[in-house]
Amino acid sequence: MKDSTNRFDVIVIGSGISGGWTAKEFCEKGLKTLLLERGKDVRHIKDYPTAYKDPWEFDHHNRVSLATRNENPIASKCYAFQEDAMHFFTSDKEQEYIQEKPFDWIRGYQVGGKSLTWARQVQRWSDHDFEGPARDGFAVDWPIRYADIAPWYSYVERFIGVSGNMDGHPAMPDGEFLPAFELNAVERMIQDKLPKKYTDRRVIAGRCAHITDPQEVHVQQGRTKCQNRTLCQRGCPFGGYFSSNASTLPWAEKTGNLTLKSNSLVESIIYDPNTHKAKGVQVINTADNSTTEYFAKIIFVNASALASNLILLNSTSDRFPNGLGNDAGVLGKYIAFHNYRGSLGGSLEGFEDFYYYGRRPTQPLIPNFRNVKKQETDFLRGYASFFSAYRPRGIWTEEQVGAKFKDSLTEVGGWGVGMMMQGETIPKESNHVRLSTELKDKYGLPQLITSVGYDENDDKSTQDFLEQGAEMLEYIGVKNIYTHTSQQNPGLDIHEMGGARMGNDPKTSILNKWNQVHSCKNVFVTDGACMTSTGTQNPSLTYMALTARAANFAMEELKKGNL
Repeated sequence: MKDSTNRFDVIVIGSGISGGWTAKEFCEKGLKTLLLERGKDVRHIKDYPTAYKDPWEFDHHNRVSLATRNENPIASKCYAFQEDAMHFFTSDKEQEYIQEKPFDWIRGYQVGGKSLTWARQVQRWSDHDFEGPARDGFAVDWPIRYADIAPWYSYVERFIGVSGNMDGHPAMPDGEFLPAFELNAVERMIQDKLPKKYTDRRVIAGRCAHITDPQEVHVQQGRTKCQNRTLCQRGCPFGGYFSSNASTLPWAEKTGNLTLKSNSLVESIIYDPNTHKAKGVQVINTADNSTTEYFAKIIFVNASALASNLILLNSTSDRFPNGLGNDAGVLGKYIAFHNYRGSLGGSLEGFEDFYYYGRRPTQPLIPNFRNVKKQETDFLRGYASFFSAYRPRGIWTEEQVGAKFKDSLTEVGGWGVGMMMQGETIPKESNHVRLSTELKDKYGLPQLITSVGYDENDDKSTQDFLEQGAEMLEYIGVKNIYTHTSQQNPGLDIHEMGGARMGNDPKTSILNKWNQVHSCKNVFVTDGACMTSTGTQNPSLTYMALTARAANFAMEELKKGNL
């Protein structure tokens, strides 16, 4: 099919956090935009079936049944995969892939993608992060620095709504903040006491994409204040947290310039050898397996990191026999992720007169303090440390049922403190994804092979976190300290990045400083696949800022006739 109804100014592949932003930016500027989503349609509020349910209204009181867990050994490992949100996760059988090394690929194929189920933590990168590969000699040099993206961080933060404090922390720059969620009494004690011994370690309130004081731009989006329900993975009917469904997609739709097609799986990008550009995409309708071609002047690839790699690798032609833009032979390589394996905690005496009220959708954190100004350990880079203080309600009884247990729920236990790491991993050529030459998925696409694992650097970083964490907890008075190293696979962090990395040199990277494919100028990649390194921060804010920046550049290039 090649009629005019299949022609647009822009095609966006994927409707999640970065795809929603791409659609918003182009539609807002008057460009006719086709947004393709391989999963089902999900509309804000209307399609949040569990949003107001109580636990007893679920068949299994919001627990995952053994049968469902057995059918989904990968997806069920995710903390948010419960009865109230299972419908927003891709079942294991929906897309088979080959784990050459154990890798838990968590996916959310629906309109809005994983923006419905993400953890909503948003921190800016600093120059320490952008300068890291060049300074420490790994991956390739980022083609941008903090100054290049800082105004785009601000642009995104004002629109999505970010709560936080102006902390003046050099490793985690301040942003455009709404009021922060408060720390409780024990957390405030830790915040006050920790820097007195550790001058390089400060506690800051978690920065999250939740509206605490709605501004006019949020009212215009139809969103309101976070209700502190912490039922976010169900979809928020109040729009209290940012999702594509509540924010960018309705904003794009109201312009009249958006065409949204769900159940539309992009098989490949079509390259035109006469223009040396991409001319469109080939799409499989997942409902009936029919195929359609759509055409546009600009294509943004936002399918999520590994899915975007799959599409690019599968987009072969005489010009690109190994995948679109893959002249350097690095497409699919240098995959990285976040290391979450270390956790610890213990009990704290005192503060019996203090408690806390309501639910808070974020935790305080200690920004990375390792190797920030110079290399000072036997491992590269570092980690952020998230923690929280809490008082459990209910005393453990042998039965866990009956009157004794019920009465115990009115009692409050002592304080506990828990801590977890979010560690930077080093992109390596051996950590890669590639296409199977033998096995295909249910739609006829090659299955993706994941070959991604931890290394000695990750082991050393984890051990350092446990040692430093225990030392810090002991200093602030925590007793009965335990440490734990999980055996979770890469992928369960849900922060996979890389494969189509940015760089200055086309010989070692796929994308330039504008997220533009070096050798196919009208194709842009702005989701996790574009990342050159991982930092220690949650990555989604950086994806959104890079997307807005790249879309603005693409529109300017289109005006100049360069696209």
